[in-house]
Amino acid sequence: MATFGNLSARLTDTFKNLRAKGKLSASDVDSTVREIRRALLEADVSLDVVKSFTGKVRERALGDEVNQALNPAQQVVQIVNEELVEILGGEQRRLQFAKNPPTIIMLAGLQGAGKTTLAGKLAKWLREQGHTPLLVACDLQRPNAVTQLGVVAEQAGVAIYAPEPGNGVGDPVKVAKNGVAEAKSKQYDFVIVDTAGRLGVDQELMQQAANIRKAIDPDEVLFVIDAMIGQDAVATAQAFQEGVDFTGVVLTKLDGDARGGAALSIRSVTGRPILFASTGEGLGDFEPFHPDRMASRILDLGDILTLIEQAQTAFDEEEARKVAEKIAKDEFTLDDFLGQMQQLRGAGSLKKMMGMLPGMGKMKEQLDNFDEREILRTEAIIQSMTKDERRDPKILNGSRRLRIARGSGMTVTDVNSLVQRFEQAAKMMKTVARGGVPQIPGMGPMPGMGGHGGKKKVQGKGKGAKRSGNPAKRAQQEAGIAAKQAEAPTGSGFGLGGGGAAAPSEEELAKLQQMLGKGLR
Repeated sequence: MATFGNLSARLTDTFKNLRAKGKLSASDVDSTVREIRRALLEADVSLDVVKSFTGKVRERALGDEVNQALNPAQQVVQIVNEELVEILGGEQRRLQFAKNPPTIIMLAGLQGAGKTTLAGKLAKWLREQGHTPLLVACDLQRPNAVTQLGVVAEQAGVAIYAPEPGNGVGDPVKVAKNGVAEAKSKQYDFVIVDTAGRLGVDQELMQQAANIRKAIDPDEVLFVIDAMIGQDAVATAQAFQEGVDFTGVVLTKLDGDARGGAALSIRSVTGRPILFASTGEGLGDFEPFHPDRMASRILDLGDILTLIEQAQTAFDEEEARKVAEKIAKDEFTLDDFLGQMQQLRGAGSLKKMMGMLPGMGKMKEQLDNFDEREILRTEAIIQSMTKDERRDPKILNGSRRLRIARGSGMTVTDVNSLVQRFEQAAKMMKTVARGGVPQIPGMGPMPGMGGHGGKKKVQGKGKGAKRSGNPAKRAQQEAGIAAKQAEAPTGSGFGLGGGGAAAPSEEELAKLQQMLGKGLR
């Protein structure tokens, strides 16, 4: 969420100062609350909302729940997280369906907020949920608005009702009524009405929106607002609430670089829930709004649930099962590697997905410098190979690598790097498939976890480590030490694998036991 990037950075920096403290004094709490207040005000959050928020945080931070906590700093973060969730609406609120279809959704907002594109995103999302939406073009004022909605409808793969050409021609109230009738007659279960906007709030805009609402009696009136609008967001939201009385809010342009904190104020000021968020320019950059997940993103605590949901929509479960079987049998090829990358690219922006991981706010610069076109280059290299070369990279000699480099527009060094990364990735996945924990270069062994199958290794503490007098136990010690050495990092590119020899498997340890003639105890 680029919009909340600055706010997130300020808040996480504020909490850093608390981590070294075993107990928080009143002055510690006051200074933390002061920094939170500054961060929220700089992010354009409404002053009244900031006062209420920081007041609640201070009261709870000075209470017994922090004083008696084992880790006061984490407890303060938890309090801020809970209060952020409350500001953003508490629990998620879903769309309200009509008892008798179609469910009518009316979109309202200022010109430039992104209503027309949002109509297409919402329609596409509903279609993917198994519904049959109909877009109704009631923005007859803005030049080419009807044409734009037609293009968006085609991209989303949904139907559109647009009897009037627009550009100042036609009655939007009549079009809205006829659009609902069209949906009923052709059994569409959702109607999305795109209305006109203005550059600012005026009486004509409000009257037209009110007339459309009265004519079609919508089940939901969604107020579409630009998250980058600044402090004017609150005044605009209040004006639309009085003039149209919307039932929910949709935030657009959450991928922008503005401060965007005014979006945090809307729920508190209007009392209306935020239902959806638009996170990019593509029609697929659209998601239901979860207050708890958004609060976690702002505090750099990650959003694993949304990441999982996006991955589930992009990855084929049956295909994943087949790939897992190939990995287990050591039959994973560059063709499979290519398919996995293409599915990963289909899940959406890698930058956005990585940004949902906890703690990634600290790596903002690395994320900004990450080039997503690297996957396209990798695809070009693999697609320049023959079937035999993809199946068995070991046959890639110098002349073959030169041909592949020329065919993909890359260099031989790039080809060599890809083959090396593939071998390391295949080795890492094989380790995981066998129940082991892969060694990530530069990170050392995973604390508290065994190397393979959960078996603990007995390792010496140093050169003078005492060895067991039992031959079987001594063999186990030596096997553990050998495994640790084998898993030593080798600095593979992109951290995809250990690059060293794999540690002994359970089968190999069983053979060692048989050779010793005794079971390891």
